[in-house]
Amino acid sequence: MKQGIHPDYHTIKVVMTDGTEYFTRSTLGKEGDTLNLDIDPKVHPAWTGGSQQLLDRGGRISRFKDKFKGFGL
Repeated sequence: MKQGIHPDYHTIKVVMTDGTEYFTRSTLGKEGDTLNLDIDPKVHPAWTGGSQQLLDRGGRISRFKDKFKGFGL
């Protein structure tokens, strides 16, 4: 392995949104730093199956629905 080109790999503490903590190795910050998560697998809709909402900017979704309302089943 070539010396001097790799980032420092050390242990940091990760704090989840519900306050649970765990230690992992990372290149973030320095040894002993804490990473506080705003979004994690316990609250993010991609993992929890939460409801998805579409934002209709400029009426694009409405125009699409109107154009293809009679198409298919």
